[in-house]
Amino acid sequence: MYFTQNSGSAGAREQTVPSKATVLSPIGAAFLFAISVGCWASAGHTQPQGDPPVPATEPAEGFAPLPADTANLNDFVWKKRPIVVFAESPADPSFADQMAALEERWPELAARDVVVITDTDPAMPSAIRRKLRPSGFSLVIIAKDGTVALRKPLPWSGREIIRSIDKMPLRREELRRGATVQGKAPRTFAKL
Repeated sequence: MYFTQNSGSAGAREQTVPSKATVLSPIGAAFLFAISVGCWASAGHTQPQGDPPVPATEPAEGFAPLPADTANLNDFVWKKRPIVVFAESPADPSFADQMAALEERWPELAARDVVVITDTDPAMPSAIRRKLRPSGFSLVIIAKDGTVALRKPLPWSGREIIRSIDKMPLRREELRRGATVQGKAPRTFAKL
């Protein structure tokens, strides 16, 4: 129901305003929202809960991190994107979390030419540890041109790593040229 409100002065415009009968109070809005969500859920719909878990007993196919003492970063320039994971020991919970996150998203990371390098022995510093000089746990993403693209002192999810790689200029160029995304060939469209 609407009514016309006049400001009272001559020549003023009239304004149409909804009456109080059609305005919903905040409590009424919350009640309607709760009922609609309840009906939606009872119809079998569920909200997405993030990334589906991967069973810990089943290792990702092809996931084989390289120890830092056998790897040379110069070997990967213009060929791979090294992700180096440093920790004080292999028992470091942050190291275990990071390795699980990388393994969980390994097929997508492999499609982006990622190689994982680990160094968990600061007592015997590798050439990579001496070059990158981490402190405690550290995640280092290196671009294909050999420059350090990102350093993080805490574990990152596989999704965050993939997004940061996809923002790199060389990765964007690869996508424009038709590189694969998540192991799938890019779509092509017929010319009209």
